Amino acid sequence: MIKKIAIIIICCQFGILKAQQDLSEFTIVDNTKSTSILIDKKDAKVVEIASQIFAEDVFKISDKKISVITKKTNQSHVIIAGTIGKNKYIDALISSGKINVSELKGQWERYAIQVVNSPLKGIDKALVVVGSDRRGTAYGILELSRMIGVSPWEWWADVTPEKKNEISLSIKSVVSKVPSVKYRGVFLNDEDWGLQRWAALNYEPETGDIGPKTYAKIFELLLRLRANTIWPAMHSSTKPFYSYPKNKEIADNYAIVIGTSHAEPMLSNINTEWDHETMGEYRYDTNSETIKGLFKKRVKETSKYEGIYTTGMRGEHDSPMIVGEDDTDAQVQLLEKVITDQRNILKKETKKNPNKIPQAFVPYKEVLKYYQSGLKLPEDITLVWTDDNYGYIRQLSNLEEQKRPGGAGVYYHTSYWGRPHDYLWLNSTNPVLMWEEMSKAYEFKSRNIWILNCGDIKPHEYNIELFLDMAWNMGDFKKSSSVKSHTIQWAAREFGKNTSEEITDLLFENNRLAFIRRPEFMAWSQVEPVTKSGETELTQFHYGDEVDARINTYQHLVETTEKLYGKINENRKAAFYQLVYYPVIGASKLNQKWLYSFKNKFTAKQGRESANYFGEQSIKAYQRIKKETDYYNKTLQNGKWDHIMTMAPRFLPVFSEPALYHTKNDEASIGLALEGYQMEVNHDIVNSYADVLPVFNSYTNNKYFVDLFLKGHGNITWKAIPKADWIKISETEGALSNLSGNAEKRLWVHIDWDKVPQGENKKEAPLGHDFQLIPPSYKVNSAIDFVSGGKTITIGISAFNPKLKELETYSGFVEDKGFISIDAENFSRKEDGKEAKWDIFEGIGYSNNVITALPRSAKSVIDLKTVQKESPLLEYDFYAFNFGEADVRLQAIPTHAFYAQSGVRCAVAIDDAEPVIVDFQTFGRSDAWKQNVLKNASIKSVKQTITQAGKHTLKIWMVDSGVMLDKILIDLGGWKPSYMFPKETYKK
Repeated sequence: MIKKIAIIIICCQFGILKAQQDLSEFTIVDNTKSTSILIDKKDAKVVEIASQIFAEDVFKISDKKISVITKKTNQSHVIIAGTIGKNKYIDALISSGKINVSELKGQWERYAIQVVNSPLKGIDKALVVVGSDRRGTAYGILELSRMIGVSPWEWWADVTPEKKNEISLSIKSVVSKVPSVKYRGVFLNDEDWGLQRWAALNYEPETGDIGPKTYAKIFELLLRLRANTIWPAMHSSTKPFYSYPKNKEIADNYAIVIGTSHAEPMLSNINTEWDHETMGEYRYDTNSETIKGLFKKRVKETSKYEGIYTTGMRGEHDSPMIVGEDDTDAQVQLLEKVITDQRNILKKETKKNPNKIPQAFVPYKEVLKYYQSGLKLPEDITLVWTDDNYGYIRQLSNLEEQKRPGGAGVYYHTSYWGRPHDYLWLNSTNPVLMWEEMSKAYEFKSRNIWILNCGDIKPHEYNIELFLDMAWNMGDFKKSSSVKSHTIQWAAREFGKNTSEEITDLLFENNRLAFIRRPEFMAWSQVEPVTKSGETELTQFHYGDEVDARINTYQHLVETTEKLYGKINENRKAAFYQLVYYPVIGASKLNQKWLYSFKNKFTAKQGRESANYFGEQSIKAYQRIKKETDYYNKTLQNGKWDHIMTMAPRFLPVFSEPALYHTKNDEASIGLALEGYQMEVNHDIVNSYADVLPVFNSYTNNKYFVDLFLKGHGNITWKAIPKADWIKISETEGALSNLSGNAEKRLWVHIDWDKVPQGENKKEAPLGHDFQLIPPSYKVNSAIDFVSGGKTITIGISAFNPKLKELETYSGFVEDKGFISIDAENFSRKEDGKEAKWDIFEGIGYSNNVITALPRSAKSVIDLKTVQKESPLLEYDFYAFNFGEADVRLQAIPTHAFYAQSGVRCAVAIDDAEPVIVDFQTFGRSDAWKQNVLKNASIKSVKQTITQAGKHTLKIWMVDSGVMLDKILIDLGGWKPSYMFPKETYKK
C-alpha cells in the first residue's frame, strides 16, 4: 500500500481567513507526479531560500524532487508562494478576486495558506502561500514543512523525517495572527567551549571560525522557528560578525535582523574590535571622538540592512563603563551624552529621523541603577529589560513606561558565565519559570524585542523553541499547564505519541531536580574568584538523608531514560540522544558524581569500608559523563557534532574528577549509624547519646534509617531483633563484606500502629523543643538489638501514640519533632480578595507546584487593616503539641519586584495575631541574592507566638501580586539544618 501523509492545519494558532465547509486536498508528490513551487524572481531572496528548504524537505521524505520555478509550466498543480506587491502571480490572484488579503496587507510578518482552484490560466489547482512581507512569506512556506512532518530541528538535532511515498495535505484556508512579539531571537554567547570550536574545526574549517556557512545554518533554524533576530557571537575566540562581509549579506538573504548585546553599542563588537594600541582607552569622557569614529563606520556599512542599534554604553566585554568621576550623577550625564551622540550619528549617516530606526537600550547590571537614577531616554528607543542572569527579570515597565512609543522588550538567559556560578554546560533553566517570567513581561507590555541568551544553541533546543513559540503566539500559553501541553506536543512530533507523555514526565522531573539545585552548582563552589569545592548543605543524617534520596531519584531518571531510548524508532535515536538522553544522563551523572563524593567523605570519617564503594561510584559517574561526551562528539552521526559538546566549560572545579577518601583495612567489625546523628553509635560507651532513633509519630507515620556498616577488612554477619511486635524492619539479617557494594546496608524502621499500645490520652501532649524529651506517659518505648560477632548493640525506639480525641477525625498538618512542614499549594482554605485571588502554577518549585496571587496588575496593599479586609487569603490548619515562640519560615521563588517602587511581599499571622509583612526582595548582587539564585529559593522568617497546644491556623495574605510561595515551615525549635524543608507533616 502507498503510504500517505494527510495533515490538517489545526487552527489553534491561526485565525480563519474565510469560512470553508470542506477541507481542500492538495498532493505535493505521489507515485506519478510532483508539484513545483512557483515564485517571482523579483521577490525577496528569503522567499527563494525558504522554497528551496521546503523542496529539500520534500525530497528527504519522499526521495522525489520538486522544483522551484519562476515561470509557469504546464503542470496542473503548483504551489504559488510570494509576497504581496512583490510577486506578479500573487498580485494577479488578488486583482482577480481569487484570494482576499485584506487582513494581511500592511501587516507585520503574517501569511495565509489556502487552496485555490483555477488560479491562473493553465493551472487547475494551486496551494497558495501569501505573505504580508518577506518574512511572512518565508514563515508560510516553512509552515508547509511542519505540516508534512519536518521538525525545525531536522538538521540541528538530526530529527530525521519519516519516509513516505506520497505527500498530500488536507487544508483549511487560514491566516496567521500578528506575532505577539515584533523582534524575536537568540544571542549566541560564551561560544568558546562548543559552537566556535565546532565551526572552526569541523563544520567550517575553511574559515576557521563561526562564519557565513555556519550562520546560514543558524539563520535557517531561526526561520524554521519563526524567529527574525540574532545577536551574533561576540567573544574574543570569534572574529567580529562584520569582519566577514558575507555575514551581513547572508543575514539579509535570510531576512534576519542583526542586533547586539548590552556591551556592544551601535552594532560594534567592542570585545574584539577595540584595539588599545591604535585606538587608546575605551572611555567616553576622554576618548569620545575615536569611539564615535567606530560607531560611524558601523552605521555606514549597516544602514541598508535591517538592524537594531543598541544605544548607551558599558565597559569592555561585561564590565561597567569607565568615567572620570565615580558617582552616579556623572555616570548618568555621560550616558545621556553617549545616547545623544549616537542618535546624531544615526541621523547623519542614514539620512533618517532616529525615531524611524529600531534602537534598544538594555539596562543590564549597573546600567539599571543609572536608569533608576533618572537617566533620560528618548521615547522611541525600546527599553530591553533583563533578568538577573539566573532567570528572574529585575524590573518591568510601569504604567507610564508602557505608553512609550518605543515599547519594551526582554533579554533573558538560559546560559550564563559569571558569579555566583556559571551554568554553561546543560540547559538547567526550568521552562515553566521561563514561561512565568516571559508571560509576566508580556502582560507588562514588553512586546517589542525578546532575545534569549542560549549559549551554544546545544543543548538548549527545547527552551529555544518554547521561548520563540511564546514570542510568536503568547495566546497559546495562557496557563502554566500550557508548558506541559507544549512539551507533550513537542515530544510527540519528535519521537511519536506513544512515548510523548513518558518523555515529558522525565523532562519535568529533571527540571524539578535542577530547580532545586542546578547540576553546575553541585560542588558548592563559586566563581569570580573561582573557589574550590565546598561543603554541601544537603544533610546526610536528617530527614531520610537528602544526599541518598537525590542519588536514588537521579538513578530512576537514568533507568527511565535508558529504557525510553530502546523504544525510540531508529531514525529518531540520534535526535533523542541530543534532545533528551545526553542532557538527562549528563545532569544525573554530574549530580551522582558529587553526591557519591559527599557520601565517600562522610563515611570515610566514620571508618566505613563503604566509603571505598561510594568513591568508586563517584568515579564511575565522572567516567560516564566522559564516555557520553566522547560519543556525542566522535561517534554520533559519524562525527557531525565533533567539538560541539564540552563537559567542562571553563574547567571549573565542579567538572573535575573527584578526589577520594579511603579507609584503613583493620580487623573486621560492625558499626551502626542512626538517622538524626552525625556520628556513629559508640557501643563502648554506656548511655551513648546516639543510640536512639528519632521519635516515631503516629500522626505523621514516619520511617527512619539505620546504617549497618563494615569497619575493617573481612566478612561479618548480623541480625536485627525487635523487642516488640509493633517494630518493623526492612531486613532482619544479612552479611557485610568488602565486596563492592556489600560493605553497608541501610535498614528502614517503621511502626505497625495497629499494634502499638496507646499512650496517655489528653488534649495537650507537650513534646518540648527536643522531640526526644516527650514525657514518658505520652510515648511507648522499646528497642532493637543488633547482634554481630558476639556483640549486641541496642537501639532505642520510642513511639508517640496518645490517640488524642481532637485528632481522631482531624485531617491537616501536625507537628512532628518540633516543626510543621507544609507545601504551600496545599492550603486548607483560600479566600479571594477585592482585586486578586490565589492560583497555582504547575511545574515549578521544589514540589512542582507553587501558589501565587493573580492578576499581576492587582494593586499592592500595604496597610495591614486593608490587607485583612481586601487581600486574598490563604489558611493552613495545623495542630501543635508545643506552644510558645514559633519561627515561621516561608520559601518563595526569588523573583524581583515588578517596578522599582514595589516589593515582593506577603503578610503572615498565626490565628488572630497582628499580621507581619514579609519581603523577599533582594537588591543588586548581594550575598542574599547569590544564595537565592543558587538554590532558586528565597527564605524569610517571622516570629509568631502559639499560645497553647492544639489546633491553629496560619494565615497568609497577598501584599504584592505575583509572589510565588513554595514551602512553609513552622519551627517550634525542633527543625535541624537541612537544604530543603522536611517533607510535609500531614495527617490524612
